[in-house]
Amino acid sequence: MTGLLDHRPALRPDVLLSPPLLDGPATVHLVKDPVSGASFEIGPKEHFLVSRLDGTRSLAEIGTEYGRAFGRRLGEGNWQQLLALLGSRRLLAGGPPPPAPAPPGPPLRGGLLRGTLRLVADADATTARLHRALRPLLHPALLGVLLLGCLAMETVLAASFGELASAFGWLLRHPVPLLAVATLMWLSTALHEFAHGVAARHVGGTVGEIGLRWRLPVAIMYCTVDNYRFLERRRHQLAVAAAGAFANLLFLVPFWLWWAALPAGDDPTRRTLSALLLIGSAQALVNLVPLPPLDGYTMLGHGLRVTRLAPASSGYLRLRIRDRTAAAAYPPHARRLYAGYGIGSAVLVLLLAAGLTGAVWYAATT
Repeated sequence: MTGLLDHRPALRPDVLLSPPLLDGPATVHLVKDPVSGASFEIGPKEHFLVSRLDGTRSLAEIGTEYGRAFGRRLGEGNWQQLLALLGSRRLLAGGPPPPAPAPPGPPLRGGLLRGTLRLVADADATTARLHRALRPLLHPALLGVLLLGCLAMETVLAASFGELASAFGWLLRHPVPLLAVATLMWLSTALHEFAHGVAARHVGGTVGEIGLRWRLPVAIMYCTVDNYRFLERRRHQLAVAAAGAFANLLFLVPFWLWWAALPAGDDPTRRTLSALLLIGSAQALVNLVPLPPLDGYTMLGHGLRVTRLAPASSGYLRLRIRDRTAAAAYPPHARRLYAGYGIGSAVLVLLLAAGLTGAVWYAATT
């Protein structure tokens, strides 16, 4: 036993540990091997131990810290079980090397009606080059100015909602400007996805894949962001999730300035720009709504440090209806969070449905 306690094991330096996340009634941490991509969950006690395996502290020293924190000492069996788990997953430094990452699958997956097409061989390297080119524009002061400009734009557009809604109704009756607006909105969607990737690279995340996804008649770009759930700073996670909507608003700014320079009236160009600004603003702002699978839902999860917020809330409310005693076993903060989100999201869906119905009716009758 003395020999085991003198051991100073270390995790591989590239292994990722997440901050604490609420998952149902439990608090968990995610552990990920970035080489193989495999991940699993551990509890706070296991995280306390694993996060201290840095090669400088002996198991005896870590055990003493654990005893002070949790009021119990670890036996030999506890250490052997934990080290066996980490060793079997090849997460310990000096142990067997991690398995080689699986080769990427075929670029084309799916069929004619529904599928995906990977567009670049190394998405992370491609995004890194794009990030280097855009890095001068990512200074916090400049981003703050741009954000204020977007807020000013949305304030002006909100005051002109009647004109924008009328232009939207006009657009639906004119195929040529409708096609032009649809093309621009597709481009805005692509920029939305690339913005997530660039933001992830800026704060230490990685990008797994860039490609085209379709479910005919709709085809959109996608950018898969990896590992940013493991970032320690909550604001970095929020920035990655919000980057897409921010890019959508920035995309509209030149068209807003063009629109503002035109005289009010029935000019087709102003009507087309009005409809574009309305649709583009709706695209950006709706993405901030905290409902899955929108970016606002992801932001709320990061802000609250909770995983699987919607299904966990639904599960809690169902359990509360069936078995209030079992539901009472949830921690108080989890009960408040899940009940609040479950009820609030239902009300939000009703409000959005009513607002959308009213907006469509207004556009069709003006």
